[in-house]
Amino acid sequence: MTARPDTASTFRALHQGPDLLLLPNAWDAGSARLFESLGARAIATTSAGVAWALGFPDGNALPIDALVATVRAIASVIRVPLTVDAEAGYSDDPATAGENVARLLSEGAVGCNLEDGNGPPELLAAKIERVKQAGARLGIDVFVNARTDVYLRKLVPPERRVEEALARAARYQQAGADGLFVAGITDAADIQAITRGTPLPVNVLARQDLPALAELQRLGVRRLSAGSAIAESMWGRAGALATAFLREGHSPALFEAAASYPSLNGLMTRK
Repeated sequence: MTARPDTASTFRALHQGPDLLLLPNAWDAGSARLFESLGARAIATTSAGVAWALGFPDGNALPIDALVATVRAIASVIRVPLTVDAEAGYSDDPATAGENVARLLSEGAVGCNLEDGNGPPELLAAKIERVKQAGARLGIDVFVNARTDVYLRKLVPPERRVEEALARAARYQQAGADGLFVAGITDAADIQAITRGTPLPVNVLARQDLPALAELQRLGVRRLSAGSAIAESMWGRAGALATAFLREGHSPALFEAAASYPSLNGLMTRK
């Protein structure tokens, strides 16, 4: 597989509206192909979903070679832009993180998520700089979506979260970030404060108590990610079906809401 720099401008433009960019995160080539066929304008991966599908836990435990292979497989079956959840770059060394993402770009990705987690903002900023340099070397205007875990990990008290998220946003933008992913945020007032406080397009993560789509758009959100939610639902459903099958040997539930064999096989047929 080779890089796909032609899709980078398309992906960047999707963050400018008028509609909110919806990303039903995929975990392998098959799920990516399915989501594209349903109208997804870009494909994003879920780090958790990819890791679980390969028998690894989420949290920077996935071997980079395994992620590269998954990206190669996904890029080979879709035409829309591909962005990859690269977690923390799979290294504490910015140079290594940059090279790891460069491998993903070489296989067809044009965007990536990079997260700060519990680490210092300065470390993520250094990784962002390295990733942007890697993209430039490959001739790819890579879209770096800087994920701050201020809300997800409750890194500061509630009353300080907006201030802290915006301070990190400014630092990450200075390093070259193209978007801000505030994972775990659900409060409408906080969301609006952040979209008004940074020029970066803001990405939020699907949650049960997240405002509705129209409200998110009114609040200034530009990107909504399913994250690991679809993969979690699939694993839960698969577990329930397998449990019933192992208990009963036959279960009508196996055939409820199932996609047909011909439709799935036709979807995966290479042309």
